[in-house]
Amino acid sequence: MKKKSWAVLMRSRMAIPTRQLLRSDPLALPQDTSRASENDDGSINTNAPRVSLKDVKEWMQASISISAEKTELVDVNLENFSQGYLGLSLEGRRVLLLDLSRDYDVNRTRVRELMRKYLSVELPHDTQNEAPGEQQAGLVEDGGMLAMYYRMERNLRDSFKPLYASFFERLNAHPGGLKLLTSIRADLLSVPPFCLQPCSKAYDLRVQSHIACLQKENVPSLHALEAYLKEKLITWLSPATLELQQITWDDSASLLEKIVTYEAVHPIRNLLDLKRRLSKGRRCFGYFHPAIPGEPLIFIEVALLKDVASSIQEVLWDSPPAPEVEAKCALFYSISATQLASQLKLAQSESKDIKHISEKACGSNFKEDILLPEEEEMILSGYMNWLNSNTASEIEHTEGRENMSGKSGIEIMYEILTSKNWNGSVCLSEALKPSLLRLCARYLLQEKKRGRALDAVANFHLQNGSMIERINWMADQSIKGIEQSGGIMVNYVYRLDKIDEYAQAYLNTGHVHASCSLHQYLQRSKDENNAAS
Repeated sequence: MKKKSWAVLMRSRMAIPTRQLLRSDPLALPQDTSRASENDDGSINTNAPRVSLKDVKEWMQASISISAEKTELVDVNLENFSQGYLGLSLEGRRVLLLDLSRDYDVNRTRVRELMRKYLSVELPHDTQNEAPGEQQAGLVEDGGMLAMYYRMERNLRDSFKPLYASFFERLNAHPGGLKLLTSIRADLLSVPPFCLQPCSKAYDLRVQSHIACLQKENVPSLHALEAYLKEKLITWLSPATLELQQITWDDSASLLEKIVTYEAVHPIRNLLDLKRRLSKGRRCFGYFHPAIPGEPLIFIEVALLKDVASSIQEVLWDSPPAPEVEAKCALFYSISATQLASQLKLAQSESKDIKHISEKACGSNFKEDILLPEEEEMILSGYMNWLNSNTASEIEHTEGRENMSGKSGIEIMYEILTSKNWNGSVCLSEALKPSLLRLCARYLLQEKKRGRALDAVANFHLQNGSMIERINWMADQSIKGIEQSGGIMVNYVYRLDKIDEYAQAYLNTGHVHASCSLHQYLQRSKDENNAAS
């Protein structure tokens, strides 16, 4: 245990800065990364040779232009590009991506030429005024004419593909290439207009000027590059390609280090906390892609409980939360993604595996005739922002809650909620509790965007077939919990025999299934307004 703890501790401290490259804020990297690269096991190789941007560009060009039949030469250039790209500074990567979007875009000259050729070929006179199906039947009689059309249409379709399409395809087929592509997309999103953060002032002013010019001239091409790569990653990282595996304390230090690094919902405080989450009464499962071994794209943490939890603290601190033989529900208390691109199809992947994860988590305790509710206690990702919006203020105004100071009740409440340590006052907390819970119920059940729940976390679970079971006051008293949702957390319950029904109702009509306790908050508010009027 001491060896494992020391290994995880040392690896976490050393590897976190480089791993930030794959997260949603790639600009958090230290600027002096030109000599750093990653070993196959995820550690940092500080002795990597320095490479120039010119070298990496040449390897990229060779990877695109060399014939696919020369596989060994293509592989050598792809490997050189992969190592060289990781050795570039962030600004160097930006220049490379901007050049890629400009110089390897669609060959529009060829597109126009092929379109002219296609339009210059006239249909037989006796088929020009016929319906498409009848035209096809007429062309079948002339096999040569039909073959010519198919050939021209195929060439036209191929011409619409950008030149970097073959580069991405080859890189995806290269060992380690898919992982690098997710890194490239994260870097791409750090380039304006996707990210407004400026380049490092310490970087060459000539390069900064080059970047500024390219940004101004090639914004559409950057959007096209990002959209194309996103589309390909959706296919390559589709749920069908992912494998669900349990993660335990006996796994490698490299894997456990990634869990510590990428836990996004409830940060892991120390090694004792990590081991507690992997011990009895708890489970951790990861979705792995065969092309990215040893690194989960998504990992889910589960706690086996007697009853529905009312706070996250009792889940994280109790050891174990309850004896496994007495567990009646499985709490999915954290879902985190280790790669930016892995979130592309997460919503479609989890619902089909709820039962599979339940069987793995509960083991012999799981019985088909006793359908355990799968519970997830989650934060409200946009609740505080909504409270500060005009929508919430209008709600409070229409319900007759005015203030002599000229400020709406929502404005006063928001000022209190954004002050420090307001939750430390028992009187203040109890005074705010009824209003915050009532507005929270309305936010979850009635506030919509394009027919879907306004809250991103709620939308995720509802489209996967859950129902909103209850809202819990002061369930997360961490700094993050107070700032995001006023300490309120939500229980989403997956009833295994209702998942498909609830998901279809939500996706088709936007209907939100919720318990009576949620609806009572809204009914109580209506009754109070009727009594006041």
